[in-house]
Amino acid sequence: MVCGLGFYTACTGIENIDEAITLLEQNNWDLVAAINGVIPQENGILQSEYGSETVPGPAFNPASHPTPVPTSSSSSSSSAFRPVMPSRQIVERQPRMLDFRVEYRDRNVDVVLEDSCTVGEIKQILENELQIPVSKMLLKGWKTGDVEDSTVLKSLHLPKNNSLYVLTPDLPPPSSSSHAGALQESLNQNFMLIITHREVQREYNLNFSGSSTIQEVKRNVYDLTSIPVRHQLWEGWPTSATDDSMCLAESGLSYPCHRLTVGRRSSPAQIREQSEEQSTDVHMVSDSDGDDFEDATEFGVDDGEVFGMASSALRKSPMMPENAENEGDALLQFTAEFSSRYGDCHPVFFIGSLEAAFQEAFYVKARDRKLLAIYLHHDESVLTNVFCSQMLCAESIVSYLSQNFITWAWDLTKDSNRARFLTMCNRHFGSVVAQTIRTQKTDQFPLFLIIMGKRSSNEVLNVIQGNTTVDELMMRLMAAMEIFTAQQQEDIKDEDEREARENVKREQDEAYRLSLEADRAKREAHEREMAEQFRLEQIRKEQEEEREAIRLSLEQALPPEPKEENAEPVSKLRIRTPSGEFLERRFLASSKLQIVFDFVASKGFPWDEYKLLSTFPRRDVTQLDPNKSLLEVKLFPQETLFLEAKE
Repeated sequence: MVCGLGFYTACTGIENIDEAITLLEQNNWDLVAAINGVIPQENGILQSEYGSETVPGPAFNPASHPTPVPTSSSSSSSSAFRPVMPSRQIVERQPRMLDFRVEYRDRNVDVVLEDSCTVGEIKQILENELQIPVSKMLLKGWKTGDVEDSTVLKSLHLPKNNSLYVLTPDLPPPSSSSHAGALQESLNQNFMLIITHREVQREYNLNFSGSSTIQEVKRNVYDLTSIPVRHQLWEGWPTSATDDSMCLAESGLSYPCHRLTVGRRSSPAQIREQSEEQSTDVHMVSDSDGDDFEDATEFGVDDGEVFGMASSALRKSPMMPENAENEGDALLQFTAEFSSRYGDCHPVFFIGSLEAAFQEAFYVKARDRKLLAIYLHHDESVLTNVFCSQMLCAESIVSYLSQNFITWAWDLTKDSNRARFLTMCNRHFGSVVAQTIRTQKTDQFPLFLIIMGKRSSNEVLNVIQGNTTVDELMMRLMAAMEIFTAQQQEDIKDEDEREARENVKREQDEAYRLSLEADRAKREAHEREMAEQFRLEQIRKEQEEEREAIRLSLEQALPPEPKEENAEPVSKLRIRTPSGEFLERRFLASSKLQIVFDFVASKGFPWDEYKLLSTFPRRDVTQLDPNKSLLEVKLFPQETLFLEAKE
């Protein structure tokens, strides 16, 4: 890293070490991209050794810059690119075109200018677009801090694409009548906070809602930087942000993005110590001859990997918290830190306990089972960075793992976490596997355990150490997959046979149940029918008994039939029944018509069910007054009547 930093500053002429490190970080320590970001390709300064292709650059005078040249003819001991020192003389070149995206409140303005233009010319263009006077405009977002209007863009060493934003502190604020509505709108907006960690020169782009508080921002930064809130030293908060409980919408932050810088509060002694370390680093840059960097290529590690290891060493955030109580929370931090170190293209780590990973991988249907891959990380191993960046994050490995494996991870860097995993390993895999992991040396990490679930136990198919290649890793994963597939086919066959037997048994049980239900329903229907018949029979008997009782009482209440020769006038009535029979009886002419009705009812023909009709003239006798005498209703001396059932 030191050699690369010296090479970069020598090529670009940037004397500010912090600025050089920042530009290298922005280009992920890619020297070619970082140099071409400052000096365009048409005026580049690198000459490639691969073939005859040349990246043009300024003229170089060997006599003015003597440089020791290695005498060895072996290409493996030299770096991929040979530095050509820039000439002291002024070199004319074609101007570069720079793209700027400028944000102001809810507007975005795109500006394209040559790098020979000044900052003031950008403001003049923005004055026409935003209708804001140049004198009222503050153009922010420069990575080198505030700049003057007369500053030439070329002197700022800007990349091709840049993002700026405009502040207008001198313009009057919105009217008070719309303040409440504007505040409510700000609460619903999302603010992009670009936070620079000063000690490691690293940027974090964090999104917060307008309703989030400053305290919440500081707590999130603590999770990323491990700097406690009370030790955080901030730059960039607006003067109105005086209380940590204030929400972002009220704090005066620039919308949609705002830049902040955070560092750790240091004592005077620590500041002096840091200054001494920085001066030592500068001395190392000036005295380095590049031997260490050239030696790295002998082991197949390119400069990007060396820089990656160096930059990862600067990070203070551990992969997993020490004495992690909740495995799910620990793996959330592991996944976030892994992504920040090695990028988003990595295996999908299962979030949850090891037991939950077993349930997901093994305790499902045979067709849905997968192998369990346990990744054991160790930050102190020299193989970790290369294994993670070159093998574990390879697209072919990531795709194969996501399709066929459940991947669970654990960090063994801390002794407490190592002891906890060994306890889990002893419980799930036995003492032999636990002892195997316990005896592994630090430089043998990281490890990849391939686990296959069986009926009664879990079997470790393979233990893959970190000193491997992508092809070898893929071959060993595929070999484990072949063993698993053969076992899975047997399990699927057994499961299908078991399900077939269970289906037959279920069908038989269901048929038997339906048969029982049908028999029971038939029996219950028959019982209901018998009960209904019995009930109707009882009602019929009761009705007959009641009618018989009424008939007997009426019969007993009838006056005796008068004789033919009687002193009083006698009426002789002849009554024809519906069946064709005739009822004959003599009544006193003075007897009431009701006695005739009672006589007919005593014979089984109640007057509420039958009507009594006369022939000439035809009339319904039951409609006459029953209290009148037979003489009065003209049923004297004799009359023939007939009974007819009422409708």
